[in-house]
Order: sequence, then structure tokens, then C-alpha cells
Amino acid sequence: MIPDSVLALDDIDLSDIEFWDRPWTEREGAFALLRKERPLAFFAEPDLRSEFEFAPEPGPGYRAVVRHADILEISRNPDRFCSGKGAVSILDLPPEMVEYFAGMISTDNPRHARLRRIVSQAFNPRRIKAIEDGIEAVADRVIDRIQGLGECDFVTEVAAALPLEIICDMMGVPPSEYDTVFRCSNIILSNGDFEYIPEGTDPVIAFLTAGAQLTELMQGIASEKMDNPGDDLTSALITTNIDGESLTHGELASFFILLLTAGNETTRNALSHALWAFTEYPDQRAIWQADPAGTATTGVDEIVRWGSPVIYMRRTVTEPTVLSGVELKEGEKMVLFYNSANRDEDVFADPYSFDVRRNPNPHIGFGAAGPHFCLGAHLARREIDVMLRQLLTRLPDITASGEPDRLRSNFINGIKHLPCTFSPA
Repeated sequence: MIPDSVLALDDIDLSDIEFWDRPWTEREGAFALLRKERPLAFFAEPDLRSEFEFAPEPGPGYRAVVRHADILEISRNPDRFCSGKGAVSILDLPPEMVEYFAGMISTDNPRHARLRRIVSQAFNPRRIKAIEDGIEAVADRVIDRIQGLGECDFVTEVAAALPLEIICDMMGVPPSEYDTVFRCSNIILSNGDFEYIPEGTDPVIAFLTAGAQLTELMQGIASEKMDNPGDDLTSALITTNIDGESLTHGELASFFILLLTAGNETTRNALSHALWAFTEYPDQRAIWQADPAGTATTGVDEIVRWGSPVIYMRRTVTEPTVLSGVELKEGEKMVLFYNSANRDEDVFADPYSFDVRRNPNPHIGFGAAGPHFCLGAHLARREIDVMLRQLLTRLPDITASGEPDRLRSNFINGIKHLPCTFSPA
């Protein structure tokens, strides 16, 4: 069923956080209307200075890119639509925040190509296979901890635990620091949600503090690995040298934060949306459960399309250009709404149905093809596949027992809590 917009076209304001508090069907209806009537709509940027002392000054506004084809065009042409001017957020961030929270995704060539070469070299086939081989063991440990309970918070006990443990182990983070990593990554991607940043606390200060704590943690690990290298990704990143180039300490810390936040949140929210979708669409769950190996290839991609864990990224126009017949000026901000593109009626048949056999499925839940396509997409797919296969085998009747508690954010389509029940094993 295609949601109808309860808002008139001129009443849609994607910069208003209250819009993102609306029910899912109302938001989807608004995006459907934008795709049809105003696919490159202009919006003023939010002015948060009256609420938060250190909020950045709003810029000149942005265009909301809501159609699949337009996002592909922008993503494939980084020379005309760059990532490095003011970061990939709607508001321009101060340089120190860009370094903390964006790093590689907020850079352009030649620096982006250099960073990606170094990181890709460290992610060699042998290391990737070792990480993948360890996913099943981590999934087993996660399920072992809850299997006798009969109920739990699926997000905190399962969906968040899996990628957190995998990434921390991959980077050589000791278990004693898992809580620190979890808390800081929640703050960084909270968008000011009061559960993670108490009311009255300035989010900018909270973000910078969390970033500083993760940076300090990474620098300590890196120093230890310099003296005692191991078979972990941090050791590999420290020692990788391509044509005389290696990561600086700042770049290493920035990549660490990016990996923790992007890698953790994508898998965490995809798994949470998966359980909720299985609960709402038991026929699709039955298909997956009957043939987990045969369904995983299409099913995992459908979960990522359906959940669209990252709602948007921004690009900036570098020169006068034309997109879908609209003349754009240098400096214009283009905000790519992946959630809307993943429901584009021109690309997906029956886009509002959850179909684990959907094929083809050219979703852009990991970003569109181009230099910034998600480096960890393969690993995320593998984590989702293994965790769901283990869950549906070991806890075959697991189901959500209440509504999801959603993150108040226009950036991450997050689920903070999701109660679930199952027969104790």
C-alpha cells in the first residue's frame, strides 16, 4: 500500500525534527509526494543556536534529493558533487568535528583515494576471511547469553552486541572497553536524542567529548600495537605503507570512530528492522526460515532496503551544473535521502511491501555506486546473514513483543529498544 501524505506539499519541512517524530506512514507519504511533485525541493537549514550554545550557524539551505536516479547521478560524479566542503551533514561542521566524526567519508580525491587505498590494503582477503569466520562464534555467544531468558531487549542484547563485539575484536579493543565504545557511539549518532544526551546538555560538547574519549582509546591501543603488533586490524593499519604513505595518528583515530559508528549502526539497525519486519510480515519470515541459505542473498538486501539505516548523506555542487533539468549553482548543498530512493516507484515494484525474494533489488542502503560506496558492505551483509540464520535456528519463535522505540533523528533510522519474546532454549 502506498502511504498518502497527510501534509500538503508546502507544509513538508524535512529540517523540522518534529517531522521525523511523525509515524512512518506519514513520513513515507510525504516523501512519495516529494518524488512526484518536487524531487529537488529546497529547504532552509535548521537554526539550533537558540537551543544549543555551540550549535553551528545555519547555512544557505539545501535541496532534498529524493529520487533514485538523481542520487545515482550525484554519487557517480564526485567531481561535480563533492563530499569535502563542510562534511556530509546538512549543517557545515567545524574542521575539528569533521576530523572526529567523518574522516574518510568527508574527503575528496586525492586524499580520499589515498585513505581508501591504505585501509583497503589492511582489509586483505586473509583478514576478511578471519573476521568472517569469527562472526558465527560471536553470534553463538550473543545467543548463549539470552537463550534461557525467554525475553529481552533485542536491540541492546542482540542487534547491538553482535557488531560491537566483532568490530572491537577486529580493532584490538579489550572487552573492558566495550561499554565505553557503546556509550560513545550512541552519543555521536544520537542527533541529540535525550536518552543519550540528557536534556540541558549541549550536544556539540557531548559529541566532541565522546569523540575525544574514543580518540584517546584508539591512541592508547595504537601505541601498544606499535610495540606489540598482533593479528588485528589496528596493527595492520599502523604498519600498512603504500608508496611511502601510511595513516597518521589522527587519521587512524578518525577511521576508528567511523568504523565504530558506521559499521556498528548499520548492522545493529538492520537487524532490529529485520525482527520488526518478521513480526509484521510472518509470511516473509516463514519463507526465510524454510530456506535460510537460499533466501539470504536476496533477503539481506531487502532488509537493508527496507530499514535504510542511514537516512541521508550530503554532497556540495562544485561548479554550475544541471540535474534532472534543474540548474544548480556552485556551493549548493544536495542532501541525498537514501530512504526515499529505496521506495522509488520508478525503480522498485511494489516498494512498500517487504519481499525477501525481491530480485532485482538495486537499493542504495550502503550508498550508491561511486567512490564513497560503503567499504564494509560485504561484512555487514555477512553479519546480518549469520545472525538471522542462527536466531531462526536456535530461537525459532523469536518475535517482537512491543512497538519499537525509535531514535529521534533525521540521520539514522534507528531503533533504540525492541522488546522480544521466545521460548527459552
